[in-house]
Amino acid sequence: MSPPGKPILLDCASVSGIGARASNQDRIGQAEHDDMRCFIVADGAGGHEGGEVAARVVVDALLAKFGTESSFGPRALLCYVDYAAAQLALARQDMPALAEMSTTVAALLVNQVNARAVWAHLGDTRIYMFRGARLCAVTRDHSLAQQLIDAGYLTADKLRAHPQRNILLAAVGTGEAGATSVTEAPVDLADGDAFLLCTDGLWECVHEAQMEQALAAAPDSERWLAALCAIADEAAGRSDKPRDNYTAYAIRVRGQELST
Repeated sequence: MSPPGKPILLDCASVSGIGARASNQDRIGQAEHDDMRCFIVADGAGGHEGGEVAARVVVDALLAKFGTESSFGPRALLCYVDYAAAQLALARQDMPALAEMSTTVAALLVNQVNARAVWAHLGDTRIYMFRGARLCAVTRDHSLAQQLIDAGYLTADKLRAHPQRNILLAAVGTGEAGATSVTEAPVDLADGDAFLLCTDGLWECVHEAQMEQALAAAPDSERWLAALCAIADEAAGRSDKPRDNYTAYAIRVRGQELST
């Protein structure tokens, strides 16, 4: 762990696009409190209006909980996600027409003073971590395709093209107790580390090697994310599937106080 000193800086960029859908059911948000930053991306489901509402409720509730009870660690982040899930359950009760709405979620919590991070996710919205422009960690989807990979029936390189790739086994609003995946312990950060939080509308179109190459070539998060979007646009143009909503945060760690 790096010694206490000047807080690290986070170079951030974000994007959210409708793709070829009728509406954007993704939601994105971030907040800063007590030298901590919280980033969240959600991808809603449950019909045209339901997905939008579910993603909004979860993002807004999680950030509100972070703002009023900000603390750092896996347990704190899990508490934020659980609170957001409870708020979505209340919203489902209040809006019977949207009783089936749900959403994925991916949340990153960074302690800028101690140069540490934790993250949590539910569904197939992903968090990638890079060090030295190389992928060093990625969340595992709560999906049927991932389960097939785990069981040895499908190889990872075939996941993006699998016809049942979009079948989720867990999401906020589907009632699975304890399904949220969260880092077991805080991860120490180093200068140059990078995170990508993104919905499947982006990562389905951009392979991990392309993420690494774009990161190595980009001087900042804005241009890294722009390069990823360009790759995704090209891939979507070659596909016969309608372009899904796509949403992402690109985050790079900057700071002289970090020990590497």
